[in-house]
Amino acid sequence: MKTLKTVLGLTAAIAVTLSSAAAFAAGYPERTITMVVPFAAGGPTDTVARLVAESMSKDLGQQIVVENVGGAGGTLGAGRVAAAEPDGYTVLLHHIGMATSATLYRKLAYDTLNAFEYVGLVTDVPMTIVARKDLEPTDLKGLIDYMKANKDTVTVANAGIGAASHLCGMLLMSAIDTPLVTVPYKGTGPAMTDLLGGQVDIMCDQTTNTTKQIQGGTIKAYAVTSPARLDVLKDVPTAVEGGLADFQVGIWHGVYAPKGTPSEAVERLSKSLQVALKDENVVARFAELGTAPSPEADATPAALKAKLEGEIARWKPVIEAAGQFAD
Repeated sequence: MKTLKTVLGLTAAIAVTLSSAAAFAAGYPERTITMVVPFAAGGPTDTVARLVAESMSKDLGQQIVVENVGGAGGTLGAGRVAAAEPDGYTVLLHHIGMATSATLYRKLAYDTLNAFEYVGLVTDVPMTIVARKDLEPTDLKGLIDYMKANKDTVTVANAGIGAASHLCGMLLMSAIDTPLVTVPYKGTGPAMTDLLGGQVDIMCDQTTNTTKQIQGGTIKAYAVTSPARLDVLKDVPTAVEGGLADFQVGIWHGVYAPKGTPSEAVERLSKSLQVALKDENVVARFAELGTAPSPEADATPAALKAKLEGEIARWKPVIEAAGQFAD
């Protein structure tokens, strides 16, 4: 009899749990969702986030508000989400820095691989090697020669340690085996402003931040880091075409939630992300920025988890070899 009562009790508990989960799934979301972007407003990752958040809001029937929590190479924003209530109402949109910070920062407040639930990949943005418009070299080969000959005076701008521009610049210096003078800024905006003004020489940054400037002729473009030329920048050769063998790097973006977020919420967010990435406005705006939405198969928890694990393993030796740590 005791065994029967135990079984009946467990059955009832399971039924209640399943009922609660079903009720949660049916009602979620019931209020505004906050999407944390761990970089300054107006930057390339912020641009991606706002386009996706707007479309997801329509699908979810609740507004997604973007909150910019910049600082420490994106780790402050990521840390805030890791510590947030896991109720489905706080998410993080982060780029490749999610993977590189695991090595760049040796004392993170969170365990990168285990502090989050995975929602899905968003996009993989190509990078561009650009310079002030009056820099002397006319092509990438000439730029490489110029950088090597003037390594003590050539300045390379970036948006701070861990930013996409910092990572790409680090890879560029590694590829040409030449250390250059790096100038870190507190965000992409100030770095681009000084590049436009001629205060710095070179920057390696996402197409979402450089395409309009390249098209307007306010900066000089030497290469894109994608496998093939971009439709939006057809006259800009790839880095491989320009003489940098195997120099291909994309700044991928993903959406995360705090560890312990109900699976029903994660699944709903993932489905909404997939809808957003097929939105005609999102597709068109991404194309204008030189990128494209991730395919549906990549906008999933499993694909994002695999990407993050692979990228941590890829960047760890690069960062350790460079000896550039943030703490």
